Amino acid sequence: MKVFRGLPNDAARAPCALTIGNFDGVHRGHQALLARVRAASETLGLEAAVMTFEPHPREYFAQRSGDLSRAPARIANLRDKLEDLAQAGIDRVIVEHFNEQFASISPEDFIERVLVDGLHVKWLMVGDDFCFGAKRAGTVDMLMEAGKRYGFHVETLPTVREGDQRISSSAVRAALADGDLQATGALLGHPYAMSGHVIHGAKLGRTLGFPTLNLRVAHRPAVQGIFVVQVHGLAEQPLPAVASLGVRPTVEDAGRMLLEVHVFDYDRPCYGKLVRVEFLQKLRDEEKYVDLDTLTAAIHRDAEQARAWFARNTPQPDARSIGSRSARARALSATDRI
Repeated sequence: MKVFRGLPNDAARAPCALTIGNFDGVHRGHQALLARVRAASETLGLEAAVMTFEPHPREYFAQRSGDLSRAPARIANLRDKLEDLAQAGIDRVIVEHFNEQFASISPEDFIERVLVDGLHVKWLMVGDDFCFGAKRAGTVDMLMEAGKRYGFHVETLPTVREGDQRISSSAVRAALADGDLQATGALLGHPYAMSGHVIHGAKLGRTLGFPTLNLRVAHRPAVQGIFVVQVHGLAEQPLPAVASLGVRPTVEDAGRMLLEVHVFDYDRPCYGKLVRVEFLQKLRDEEKYVDLDTLTAAIHRDAEQARAWFARNTPQPDARSIGSRSARARALSATDRI
């Protein structure tokens, strides 16, 4: 899968079947849309392409307004989004930097400069409520009219539902906020996970008897707390662990978001390694303790509960780990510096 920061240059502008969206979480609704794009690209002999945005447009407008509470919590980081798009069979992803210049482009200029001249779109699929351009003035009807002039076909995909439930990024965020990992997995079509490179931390966990792998989290995640997890990427099989995802209020006042993972019976150096942490069960919310002794006692209880969970349960294999290692390797190598 080829990943472009902004529009590709002339040599890389092969005609494509395209879809546009934020694709936060790449849930089952997204997967249905991507499958349709993949099928159209194969039928028409085109590259299957996705345009997505960084940051999320609502995040950009929240930052500009000075009210970050208006920004949606993120389900996935960019690396995990790109991996999921590669798993869906997408050939090309355009990561468009969403800034003031991009936000102010008119619908007409978006169609001509981005879709036609920039991406050579021949087939386009969007959601039935898709809006684009400055002040979200562009509509699906406008795209269909433009397609007749410029020679590209437009299709829409209705919202994907399961029973009465709409499968959406908002539904995934709500399930994560509730700590309901089973519902999250049903919406995503796979277990919830987060990947990243292991970084150096303050080594506090080691002094407390619980050495941790530390993963930087650059965004506000849709889920926080203490979890039973398993870690992929350190051995042939995933390793059982307990993890804390949050701002560590007992030991740090800066509010820096961090994923700390204590892998049971594992103490090998792994700085710089790329790992994937799969969330299995939420134990509790993050708390601020009066001192390190109280914090250490809480960590002991969390580790005991997590070990007991593994004694009672055998995690189901993640379907993305079976028969898909080559696709994941391509995605991760393409995004290794993100």
